[in-house]
Amino acid sequence: MYQRYLQLAKIVDKKSVFLLGPRQTGKSTLLRSQFPEARYVDLLEADTFRELSGHPETLRQRLQPQERLVIIDEIQKLPSLLDEVQLLIDRNKDLRFILTGSSARKLKRGAANMLGGRAYFLNFHPLTSIELGGGAARILDRCNFGSLPAIIDADLPKRDLDSYVGIYLKEEIQAEALTRSIENFARVLNFSAHLNAEQINYTKIGNDAGVPPRTVRDYFQIFSDTLIAHILPSFEKTTKRKAVATEKFYFFDLGVARSLARRGEVALGTPDFGKALEHLILLELLAYRDYNLKDISIHYWRSQSQFEVDFLVDESIAIEVKASSRVATQDLKALKALEEDWPLRRKIVVCGENQRRVVDNVEIIPYAEFLTDLWGHLIVA
Repeated sequence: MYQRYLQLAKIVDKKSVFLLGPRQTGKSTLLRSQFPEARYVDLLEADTFRELSGHPETLRQRLQPQERLVIIDEIQKLPSLLDEVQLLIDRNKDLRFILTGSSARKLKRGAANMLGGRAYFLNFHPLTSIELGGGAARILDRCNFGSLPAIIDADLPKRDLDSYVGIYLKEEIQAEALTRSIENFARVLNFSAHLNAEQINYTKIGNDAGVPPRTVRDYFQIFSDTLIAHILPSFEKTTKRKAVATEKFYFFDLGVARSLARRGEVALGTPDFGKALEHLILLELLAYRDYNLKDISIHYWRSQSQFEVDFLVDESIAIEVKASSRVATQDLKALKALEEDWPLRRKIVVCGENQRRVVDNVEIIPYAEFLTDLWGHLIVA
């Protein structure tokens, strides 16, 4: 079992927590290891679900006076239970809840009680570099099979990934009746995988999948709400070079994206590795931000004249990802173009070089060292 970076005890001391993340990221394993004495309520258990859906007050009636922590798994299956949770929190200021979910859609769109500031919202991610050994540990495994704990160590990870996608469609989409046509949704999902880490073009995806663009847009909202995709906004504050407004999207896991696209194996030094490395760096940035409760933004920037910077963190740290073993002068042009239009605190190229160096105030950092620096709080303070 992996030692997860997120330590919830100090957070829960202050306030209850919504812990949201896709299936099989390891939420339940984390909670049972960190809070073995807590009261667990698993809404995937049919008898538990039936009882609490009919009589939510049972949760309050069975709680013992000495209990201080209640963990409710898959809270999105029974949003009405949140009224009971709020009542219990208001009556006992020492009582805490950890409410897990693999989808925020029913909570966001069903007018659920979100506890009015009584709980933090935390996103839970697949395994990160620091949890896998630090630096670039198992980077090719991650590029090919992703970072879900049960899959990265599986005997047949590719088969398990294909099965995972099927489970997602069946349990998250079909079972929750999130769309009228699972067939159309599946086609859009598959075509979207081929455009992972690209700007979202609803018309192109719709044409390829035979689905109206408006429906594609709705499906992308489902991707976001069920936590399988990250929508990356464009940074639009530059004035000399007008920025495009189109968002980009990345699947929450590299392996899931590759399975859906049915792509072959990633090897070092290939264009596929370059795209995978960009994707991986974003996932690490998001996990670092979420686990450390950092209130920072992450954008990408692209000018209408086609300059593009992969990531702009906290509107002041520009990061370009290049998998090449030697960064050329032309690879710095987009960073310099952005700095001409917007003040930057740091400019970084994450790359495949062996040693770090500085060129024209641009930091050239090998990707293993960048990941070590990130989790050592040396990239984002």
